[in-house]
Order: sequence, then structure tokens, then C-alpha cells
Amino acid sequence: MAIRGNRVVPNAHFHKDWQRYIKTWFDQPARKKRRHQKRAEKSARIAPRPLKKLRPVVRCPGARFNMRQRLGRGFTVEELKAAGVSAKVAQTIGIAVDKRRKNRSVESLQENVQRLKEYKSRLIVFPINRKRPKKGDSSEQECRLAAQVEGDILPVKKVSATEKPRKVTAAEKKFAAFHTVRQARVNKKLAPGRAKKAREAEAEAKDKAK
Repeated sequence: MAIRGNRVVPNAHFHKDWQRYIKTWFDQPARKKRRHQKRAEKSARIAPRPLKKLRPVVRCPGARFNMRQRLGRGFTVEELKAAGVSAKVAQTIGIAVDKRRKNRSVESLQENVQRLKEYKSRLIVFPINRKRPKKGDSSEQECRLAAQVEGDILPVKKVSATEKPRKVTAAEKKFAAFHTVRQARVNKKLAPGRAKKAREAEAEAKDKAK
């Protein structure tokens, strides 16, 4: 790797029989092939069940990437409750559950609840005993129509809005996007402190009036 910026020039002094401690990586192509074979075997073994679980749509952390959406680890207990699925049952029907994750906004909660409802509407549950099907099991006709899903279940659709060419208005030229976003973030961060300060000032004014 070329040296870039004001960084230390690499000058490693190898001692203590360093060749013994090196980790080699010569079997990378073989590992890749082995992983592929294992996936294919598992897919055939569990068919027509999907190979992957249903994951929620989340936003990447941090101010830099929070406009980007991707698949997360698992659904929250609140999302499952709103969709009418218990956490125990969810794990048996191919829904990933993450009890540590928290819903920070109503929009993300509603989006993932809708995702769960769509999954439930498409779900085909095979009865354990075909002669005595339980409540919630699919009918024989639905079971015949079952097909294995390949890849991600309900993948994230990247929608890019296209606009026709037009003239840039004076208001758009004047608008500072970065400053506006930064200002909104600062206002949110300082809101509790400012509210407390205002309450204290109000209480002080009342005491002086007495």
C-alpha cells in the first residue's frame, strides 16, 4: 500500500521467529466453493422452506449513511406485537427476532409491520400431521403451490426518483442543504437543555415577582 498523507513510514522489525506467527490464506477459492456446496445441500434438505430468514428494513447508523436503507438483523418485539405475531412463533416461521433493537421512529415501525403482514399473507405453513391440521396451517392446495424462495426474502427496493430538466430557482440557489441539516441536528440535541433553562428562568421570574 502506498504511503498517503502524514503517516508513519512502515519500518517493521521482525523478531521472535515471526514466520511461525503468520496466518496464511491459500484456501480461499476452496472455501468459497465449499460454502456454495453447503448452501446448495442445505437448500435441497430444507426445501421448500427458504434458505434465509425474513429481515427488517433498517437505516445505516451515523449521520453520513443514515439516508441509506438495508436489511437489518431482526424485528423488534414492538414490530412483532403490532403485526400480531409473538416472538416465539416468529422464530418458528422464518422471521428473525432481535430483542436488543429499538424503534426510533414511527415510520420505521410502520414500514416493518407492513413487511411482516405482507410476509404472513404469502406464507404457507405445512401441517405436521396432514390428517389432523392445526389452526393456522395451510390447505393442501396451498401446500402444492409452495415454491422455494431463492436469495433474500422481500429484498429492499431501491427507488430513485427522476426529475425532468428545469431551471434552478433563486430559492434553491440560496438554500444551504448541509447547514440546514446540521442546524436541525443541533436543535434536536440542545432542545432538552434549552427547555430546562427556559423553565428555570420562568421559575426565577415568578420568585422575583413575589
